[in-house]
Amino acid sequence: MPDWEKRFRAPRVSLPDWAEDAPDRSLFVSNATGTYELYAWDRSTGEQRQATDRPNGTTDGVLSPDGESIWWFSDTDGDEFGVWMRQPFGGGDDEPAAPGLEPSYPAGLAIGRDGTSVVGRSTDEDGTTIHVVRPGAEPVEIYRHRESAGVGDLSHDGTLIAIEHTEHGDAMHSALRVVRTGGTSHAEGCGGGTSVAELDDTKGGTEELGLEVLGFAPVDGDTRLLIGHQRRGRWEPMIWDVASGTETDLAIDLPGDVNAEWYPDGSGLLVAHSFEARGELFRYDLAARELARIETPTGSVSGATARPDGQVEYLWSSAALPPQVRSTAGGVVLDPPGMKAPESVPVEDAWVEGPGGRIHALVQKPAGATGPLPTVFEIHGGPTWHDSDAFAAGPAAWIDHGYAVVRINYRGSTGYGREWTDALKHRVGLIELEDIAAVREWAVKSGLADPAKLVLAGGSWGGYLTLLGLGTQPEAWTLGLAAVPVADYVTAYHDEMEALKAMDRTLLGGTPEEVPERFEASSPLTYVDAVKAPVYISAGVNDPRCPIRQVENYVDRLAARGAVHEVYRYDAGHGSLVVEERIKQVRLEIAFAGGHLGQGASLG
Repeated sequence: MPDWEKRFRAPRVSLPDWAEDAPDRSLFVSNATGTYELYAWDRSTGEQRQATDRPNGTTDGVLSPDGESIWWFSDTDGDEFGVWMRQPFGGGDDEPAAPGLEPSYPAGLAIGRDGTSVVGRSTDEDGTTIHVVRPGAEPVEIYRHRESAGVGDLSHDGTLIAIEHTEHGDAMHSALRVVRTGGTSHAEGCGGGTSVAELDDTKGGTEELGLEVLGFAPVDGDTRLLIGHQRRGRWEPMIWDVASGTETDLAIDLPGDVNAEWYPDGSGLLVAHSFEARGELFRYDLAARELARIETPTGSVSGATARPDGQVEYLWSSAALPPQVRSTAGGVVLDPPGMKAPESVPVEDAWVEGPGGRIHALVQKPAGATGPLPTVFEIHGGPTWHDSDAFAAGPAAWIDHGYAVVRINYRGSTGYGREWTDALKHRVGLIELEDIAAVREWAVKSGLADPAKLVLAGGSWGGYLTLLGLGTQPEAWTLGLAAVPVADYVTAYHDEMEALKAMDRTLLGGTPEEVPERFEASSPLTYVDAVKAPVYISAGVNDPRCPIRQVENYVDRLAARGAVHEVYRYDAGHGSLVVEERIKQVRLEIAFAGGHLGQGASLG
């Protein structure tokens, strides 16, 4: 078995979640069976049990605070539309966790200590609704609005619910509302209200400043809510006492975005710092107002949690080294048995001057290789996401086949300040491609990339940028590989899930009917007849984010003029949780590229 396949097949695990009142009971995700599923882990006995088993996998799950129940989201073949199910921690039959609620897209979940749950739902017909579900009673709707919203958190004593909402119409910047579990929120169709507190940094949609819920204090009767804000040009935490209205500025002086969660005793915060594609951890002592570094290796911390004994567990990796769940107590916390993933090569940083400022790119190339090399420009999805110095089997596969890989944190990416992330407005797609073009030019001029073998590739938003780039920059690219892309923006808007419609209205300033010229300028379909490079497209037939009909519209236009292309359709949603399916897709992409570039003929 070649190393590139081993990296996909090697068993790996997520950071284990743990029950707040039963910390020995944990839940994690693993691909040990070849499909990503949920696993229950009793730390007191060491026993691990596979909790879910579905053809297309399961990754969305949470433990009840007492550790007695596992909640997991049941959709159909990856379409993300379904209901929450529940099963006993020790095993047993699954049952609907919130009887009386019809299937929907999920919009947040919080579970209380008395068995009460708060369930967020999103549908095309109703927009967002939020329901309080008490044992043995019918669900009670407490919130409804056409715009996107979601459950943020439930207070420790179960009396308060924090809601993130975008009633002001800006889906990229949420406002916050806290309501009592026994009442209803001020919102359309809900009647009266028992809103406890409101916080809206957008000032009714006139300011591009967002808020997010990070969690209530883990103490009964404590009305402090940890939230994230953007008031100083980046994400950082502060404490908002929703009863008194007091806001406590933590003034954590770190560059880049800062996230946080409570230590279980409420005495401090576990701070996660993301800056220039790397992550690190700190403890913030609330009494002393002091920040202390938690030592972690250089690379990326993709998740962390503070345990009741004060130790911190975290999921760490680098571009060269596979992920591990580690502890500040020392050693690896959860080491899956079986084959270990082969290492890859380290990442190098490149900074390129672009039209909107310095662009950060991450570069990998085969060990000992000198340019110019065939180069894959692997474009991340999101768009509000970022590539990091983290282990990724996909780029490593290309490197094993002799390619250099360049990943670009274009405008829209997180971790470089609010202005960089919020730059995507109205000229959607075209702005990102300006940054990608600047990095492409640098890669060629620096001698890294062979100008005759330049591959533009990506999935989701990265797939969208791939198709848009092939049409708007037809002379720049030798080949395109687009996975689960937006291909026809107007049709995608009409077919996609409601929350993404709201995001598109924010990005483009309205609907296709209101701003048709913007949708036309940003749609790959507009430029399909200009595409010269061979293009490979893969798409999930159940995808609610980049639906199949709009992909078919694009493919039909390619076929009508005899353009060189291949299409692979598979029975899943927005990507696959099945390891062999993912390997198949990468193999097909490498074969397509090799066939046209004469590169990497041996696929192992």
